[in-house]
Amino acid sequence: MTDQAIVLSLLLGAGFGALLQRSRFCFFCMTRDYLEGRDARGLLGILTALAVGLIGYHAIFGLFLPDPGIGRLPPDAHIGPVSWVLAIAALTFGVGMTLSGSCISAHLYRLGEGAIASVIALIGVLIGFGLGFASWNSLYLAAIQQAPVVWLPQTLGYSGSLVLQLLLLGAVAVILMRGHQPAARQPNASMSFREQIFKHRWPAHVGGLAIGMLAVLAYLRVAPLGVTAELGSIARTLGDEAAMLPERLQGLDGFSGCATAIKETLLSPNGAFILALIVASFISALISGDFRLQPVTGKKALGHFAGGILMGWGAMTALGCTVGTLLSGIMAGAASGWLFAAFCLLGLWGSWRIGKAT
Repeated sequence: MTDQAIVLSLLLGAGFGALLQRSRFCFFCMTRDYLEGRDARGLLGILTALAVGLIGYHAIFGLFLPDPGIGRLPPDAHIGPVSWVLAIAALTFGVGMTLSGSCISAHLYRLGEGAIASVIALIGVLIGFGLGFASWNSLYLAAIQQAPVVWLPQTLGYSGSLVLQLLLLGAVAVILMRGHQPAARQPNASMSFREQIFKHRWPAHVGGLAIGMLAVLAYLRVAPLGVTAELGSIARTLGDEAAMLPERLQGLDGFSGCATAIKETLLSPNGAFILALIVASFISALISGDFRLQPVTGKKALGHFAGGILMGWGAMTALGCTVGTLLSGIMAGAASGWLFAAFCLLGLWGSWRIGKAT
């Protein structure tokens, strides 16, 4: 089963990397486009991915767990504890995105595009994870231990959960569309089909549709989408070998999310997923002409490094990032996904406003 999981993870990671690169699927960049130019297309693409994933996840849950009210949670779904710790972690993650200019998944696909600054940001992410492990026990005892794990279908049923969340997504879409100001630049109508596929960036809603379907397939066959389990496991292994972490991380391994563990094998399923993501992004960038080594200034490097640390700490204490906790969490009907989304957006918006004012 492990070999099969590795192979499937490689295929899914390759598909995810190509989709991220071709559709510029970056949570921070898409939000910034709306904040700066009222271009809502990117955020509508994220909503499309969430809507498709919600429908697919709820259909799968009905097969795994016909009665959602019996007290069990669906296997491996990213449904985490809801507490003030999650809110602070998401807020911190949003600030980290602003400082580093991308979310963690976008830094991974931009490695394939030759972004040197993303290397610096990801080093910061590893350090942030280490700091998260060091602070975990105190946070766990203070709030996480008693925090409820809220799965919406357990209270509302599958139909109620799906309808409520689709209505919320629809309401957000209406708000975005009312403020939307489409960019003047449009794809060249004379462009060939091959150029539209391999040269021109894909529309965000196309990328969102495909990512939503990929997320459902990933959950059905391997695990929910997530990009931080391997990064966290590397940080945890290094910290353990250096005797810099607590001897025991209270309750951590009992939660669903982007689980970390001391590495015992060279390549885990999530490691295979990330490796394939980067390679596929590199190949896609080469074909499209997007690959080029991008030098980094000292000031930019410092911002990426600091932002990476904040994102790493936030992802560790939130049990995932914008992919694992937000995307996969909301698709699973987890209240933790919605809380992460709200406070992550608040942190991004607040730090963006401060950055514009200085």
